[in-house]
Amino acid sequence: MRKFITPLLLFAAVPAFAHSGHTEQSLGFIEGFIHPLTGLDHMLAMFAVGLWSATTVRRIWIAPLSFAVMILFGALLAQNGFILPSAEPIVAVSVLLFGLLVMMRSHLPEVATVILVAGFALFHGAAHGQELNTTAALTGMLLATVLLHCLGIAVGLLLKSRSIWWQRAAGASISFSGAGLAVGLMF
Repeated sequence: MRKFITPLLLFAAVPAFAHSGHTEQSLGFIEGFIHPLTGLDHMLAMFAVGLWSATTVRRIWIAPLSFAVMILFGALLAQNGFILPSAEPIVAVSVLLFGLLVMMRSHLPEVATVILVAGFALFHGAAHGQELNTTAALTGMLLATVLLHCLGIAVGLLLKSRSIWWQRAAGASISFSGAGLAVGLMF
């Protein structure tokens, strides 16, 4: 029965995006903190980066740190009027790709890991920065990002000592969700 429920739940998922456009309201720390937690696309990507790091990367902190730095940089760019084209589809693709990396237990060289993670994080930041218009909001967003990475690392370390199939199942779930988000953008 479980074999059928999981795929059904994955395909029943609807896109939830953490960013819906510009806002004129000044947002504070709490709104910034909650912002990445309210969008499945950002939440899964940040969690997946931590999970992938814990299970495949020698220096666990390198990918999450790269992500955190570049999400902040992308948000600051967006706050200053620099809009990256196709941010939404690229954010969805990042969830799909990070899930695949977890599922396949891909070991990339550290430089490739940093470039890949930082590149996607730039788009995540640009999407967040369009709405988070205060230093307090950005600080909250950055803290939530770091905590999601830490959660991913903790789960990754736990799964690393278990069967490889748990890691593959987690990666597949994230990847399927990313595919659903990408398909949701088409309609």
